[in-house]
Formats: sequence, C-alpha cells, structure tokens
Amino acid sequence: MPAPSGTTTDAGPARPGTDHGTDGTHPGGPGGSGGAGHPTTPPGQGTGTTSTALTRAQLWTRARGFLLAVAVLLTAAVALAGLRAGDHHGRLDPRSADPDGSRALAQLLKERGVTTRVVTNAQEAAAAAGPGTTLLVADPDLLGEPQRRAIRSAIDLSGGRTVLVAPGSPTLPELAPAAHAKGFAHQRDLDPGTPACTLPAAGTAGRAGTGDGLRYTTDLPGATGCYPSGGHPTLLVLPSTTKGGDTVLLGSETFLLNKRLADEGNASLALQLLGSRPELVWYLPTPADMSADPGTGAQDPALLDLVPSGWTWALLQLFVAAALAALWRARRLGPLVTEDLPVAIRASEATEGHARLYRRADARDRAATVLRAAARERLAPLVGVPAPQAHDPAALVPAVSARLTAGGRPSDPAALLFGTTPADDAALVALADHLDALEREVRSP
Repeated sequence: MPAPSGTTTDAGPARPGTDHGTDGTHPGGPGGSGGAGHPTTPPGQGTGTTSTALTRAQLWTRARGFLLAVAVLLTAAVALAGLRAGDHHGRLDPRSADPDGSRALAQLLKERGVTTRVVTNAQEAAAAAGPGTTLLVADPDLLGEPQRRAIRSAIDLSGGRTVLVAPGSPTLPELAPAAHAKGFAHQRDLDPGTPACTLPAAGTAGRAGTGDGLRYTTDLPGATGCYPSGGHPTLLVLPSTTKGGDTVLLGSETFLLNKRLADEGNASLALQLLGSRPELVWYLPTPADMSADPGTGAQDPALLDLVPSGWTWALLQLFVAAALAALWRARRLGPLVTEDLPVAIRASEATEGHARLYRRADARDRAATVLRAAARERLAPLVGVPAPQAHDPAALVPAVSARLTAGGRPSDPAALLFGTTPADDAALVALADHLDALEREVRSP
C-alpha cells in the first residue's frame, strides 16, 4: 500500500540488500510499496530528503531579537555603571574639582595660609602629624588593623587635631573608644544646638549641612557635641590625652564637598575646623590600606569583595533576564504530529528511506516488528477478524490457519506473524518474502 504523504507513521521498510530500479520504484509485494499510481516528485526538485534542521539563516532570524535585547541590556548596564562611577570620582579629594571633590575648600584654606598635603599611607600620615597639623582621615572605616594603630598613635602623641570623617562602629572602638555611633540623622541641614554646643566654630558658622550621616554619643568629660539630630550630635569633639590636641568626629562629609560648600554655613564651619593649624595633612586611604593584620591570620579580601554592590545587582539582573529569555524561547518536546510535506514524495522512496535507516542502525528487531504489524493489519479484514484484534495471536492465528487449511495449503502463520527477531539481514529478507507469500495465499481463492 502507498504510504500517505505527510504522515509520521512507519511505512514498512524495504527489504535490506535488494536492488531498486533507476525509476525510484520498489518491486512491491504485499509487504512493500509499489511506485505506480503514487504522486511523483515535481520536476526540478529532485529526490532529496526533507531536513527539519534549521539553516544558519533561520537560526539568525530566530536569535537576532534575543541577541539584540542582550546587547541593549549590556550597553545600558555598562553605561549606567560608568555614569555612577563618574559620580564618585575623586570623592573628598582636595585635588578634584568634581562636585564630590574638595578642591574649593583646599583653595580657600590656601588663601588663609594653610598648606594642604595629600598622603595615601597611614604611616606617612602618622609621621606628618604634630602639634601644628590637622590630620584629616577621609574614610577611616576602610583602614586595616595596622593602619588604625598608626592613626591611633598619631591621635595620642601628636598634640594636634585629628578629624575623622564618618567613622562607624567598626572603627570607633580603636580610634575613638569613648564615642559610640547612634544611627543616621534624618535631616540634612542642622542648627548648632546652642547653648549645649560650646564650639566657637559652630557658633560662628550657624546652620550647616552636617546631617547626612551618622550621629554619636559619649560620656567623656570635656567632650563637645554640636548639630544634634534626634538628641544626638552629628559633630563631636573629644579632648586628647596630649595637651592641645583633640579629635573631631564628623558624621557626614557633605559640607566639605565642592557642591555643598557654598550652602548655609558650610564653608565657615569647614574652614574653622580644618584651618585651626598652619598645616593640613589630608589622608586618602587606598585599597592597600584595607589589608588585614598579618598577626591576626585574617585573609585578604577576595576579588568579589572588591566589586561594587551596583555591579553585583547588575549582573544578577542580567542573569535573570537571560533565564527569562531562555524560558521564552524554549520549545517543549512532545509527541510527533502530522504535517504536510513541502514536496510530493513517492511512497517507495519513503519506504526505502526507512529501510536504510533501519539497516544503518542494525535495527532488525524494529524492521521485523513493522513488517509483521503491517501484514497483520492487512490480513485481519481478509479473514474476518476485527481491527482492534488484529494484533491478538489468539484471534488472528486461528482465523488465518482456518483459511489456509480450507484451501489445502498448510503453513505456520503463528511463527510468521508473531515469531522471534531474525538473526541477520538474510533472515529478515526471508521473513519479508514469507509474509508476502502468506498474504498471497490468504487472498487467493
């Protein structure tokens, strides 16, 4: 029987090893498929097989939307990270004219005869500190254990002023053990808090932008707290053990920056705090100052620990977007479905194709099963067996045997229709011949 065009069902395999004519037909019997009466391949289209694999052009057409979306996300992430990084370039650096730099303050101090010296090493900063210097530590929370010890030594022995910018709980126990952090302020610009604040610089400056950071508390006698928020000062002056020295804790560095220096009394407060001595040592910690103390056995920070949090969230968002895109583009594998073939193919060619695949895979068991199943389905209506029982030996074998006995032609239909797998290709060819002969015997009167 011809195999219907466009179906995915098995169309009985051709006999392995048999020759086929040049016209593409198969010498048909009941177990095969003849070429007569079947649709022919249109001229110019040849007899090639139809492949379901995607071509490079199809792959590009399907993937270009996803690739474009990924490119846009990556470009946006890099641009956003670059813009954010630019916002913090040179932050609190007296050499930087950026909005977050402090060059304007350094210039004002220079006009008043105060020299500003920038250092990036804790030992150098401690060595430069003295009675006539103000030592400003830009970000004390970045310091490692050796660096904190060096700064603490300068606080105790220099006799000058030390200004710590926004020191937090990790740093205070060593650099200012008499003070404690009490959370963040909730107002940007604050009043000095007189009469409790007796600091002359605060009284002269008046309202200033010290409320963008931490608040502090202390029980140390002689300490002065100014610019309170919620009952706790954002600027705290602690007396030093050395005569003439003191330590200033600034909860926020905002009033020292170029972008806020001209607001309220920020410039006045900054000039008086940092210009009380003729020399200002401006210590900007570097990543090298974050090294752990070798004596504690602590490990250096890992590479991922140095990645800014913004980049971590950006990478996480990219991974989520990629996972969602993969789910969107994924295809669920399900059962085979019937489709119309793009070209007309002879049933004999489909049979030959199946046979070649079976032979290449050495699948004699599958080929024999297909041949026997096709023969049973054709024999069942000839001997009066219902189609649902065509593959039931108890129903089909007696009916076929009765037809053969009535015609005087003994045979063994059970072995042919429900036998074992052929041992080799020759046995498979013989099985196909015997099935053809059995069907001819049943059909003959």
